[in-house]
Amino acid sequence: MKRSSGAPLRQRPAMRQEAAAPAPRRSPFAIESKALLRLGAPMVATQMFIMGIGFLDTLLAGRYSSVDLAGVALGGNFLWPIFLFMTGLTMAITPMVAQLVGAKRTGDSGPIIRQGLWIALLSAAITMIIVRQAGPVFVWMDLDPQAAAIAADYLKAVSWGMPAVMVYLVLRYSCEGLGNTRPPMLIAGAAFLLNAPLNYLFIYGALGFPELGGVGCGWATALVMWLELALITFFLRRPFFRATRFMERFSAPQLAIALRILKIGLPIGAAIFMEMALFSIIGFLIAGLGVQALAAHSIAGTVSWMTYVIPMSLGSAAAIRVGFRVGAQDRDGARRVALVAFQLSLAYALAVSALMIGLRHALAGIFTTDPVVVAIAANLMIFIALYQLFDDSNAAMAGALRGYKDTRMPMLFSLVGYWLIALPLGHLLATGALIQPGLGVYGYWAGLAVGLLLVALAMGARLRHTSGNDALIQRLALG
Repeated sequence: MKRSSGAPLRQRPAMRQEAAAPAPRRSPFAIESKALLRLGAPMVATQMFIMGIGFLDTLLAGRYSSVDLAGVALGGNFLWPIFLFMTGLTMAITPMVAQLVGAKRTGDSGPIIRQGLWIALLSAAITMIIVRQAGPVFVWMDLDPQAAAIAADYLKAVSWGMPAVMVYLVLRYSCEGLGNTRPPMLIAGAAFLLNAPLNYLFIYGALGFPELGGVGCGWATALVMWLELALITFFLRRPFFRATRFMERFSAPQLAIALRILKIGLPIGAAIFMEMALFSIIGFLIAGLGVQALAAHSIAGTVSWMTYVIPMSLGSAAAIRVGFRVGAQDRDGARRVALVAFQLSLAYALAVSALMIGLRHALAGIFTTDPVVVAIAANLMIFIALYQLFDDSNAAMAGALRGYKDTRMPMLFSLVGYWLIALPLGHLLATGALIQPGLGVYGYWAGLAVGLLLVALAMGARLRHTSGNDALIQRLALG
């Protein structure tokens, strides 16, 4: 008994030593990857819900009639470039708030958020005025009268949601700058769940509601925008948001703070607008090549956008993490965030590109049964796989630069890469002006790949310059 009872006693020092042994240290890459993914995962879900809302609009309007589907699509083509430009103006709030959080000055972000709301209300008013005048533009473009009429009424309906969604987005960007990306995800999920029944009620006139067809999508969207604003107010009293001191006082418009926001936000909005407008113009040009080419291009664009959601969200997470590090005067940490975000995006792009090439015919077959369209779209997947490598890497680098508040040079890179290189080169390749025979729809995607490669190289050089220049980082932080 003594022998058996003594054995454990002799083992105890070893057990204590084992328990006291330090846990294995995780690499900086693993630590930063986890932080980025924790921030980015809810952003991915948010974007997926937003895409789902667009999908439901298309599905329900299309089942009502093809004319109503065309009207909703036409209205969306007019609305989204303008809307995204206006919302880009206040995206500056995310890195501005993040840097204050990193500097342990969260309470100083209240005035920035309040001035962001004034900008949002002005943006909403301008957007409402523009989209409500779309009818004469459609007439001037000599579009189908029925589809044009539906599009004009759809836009008038959507316009009533603009004040709500612009204000909501300022509060959403503030939440993200504070490092809380889950509230926007929950709100987007609720909006997605409500959108389908609202669409059904207004499009088909169920339960005594007026039957509005495609125009009903506009009213459903406007109501969802007000719902999003109502839901985010529940988070304003949470401790993380109260720390901004946003609710403590009312602020009249202050030009100095508003100009600081616009100095960062205007290039963001312009860059988004240029990219959206580029794809719209390429779509119109490809339409001249025939219905099958346009259908294949539409499939390629959808696949490209779906795969882009993850690196785009990772770039947004990088903007927040870089902002935290810059605010905390941790220059090395900020560079590490940028590097890890780039590495994760590139690894993702390589994996997705390989899958896209291997499954290109199956992917195209999901969208259509037309063998000609499937063949064209499958070939386009090869171009997209290449394009993806540059696009995903660029998303991470652009996000990191936003975290530094460095937005003007990325805007110029987009201007040159998209409009002075990608579009002209793509058109020359497509039409045979550069090589014979012309590459058709493939030429436009080849031009996009070349333009984006150059943008990515320029963005990488700029990120390396900015992240290693303490004086520039300090100047941008004070801007």
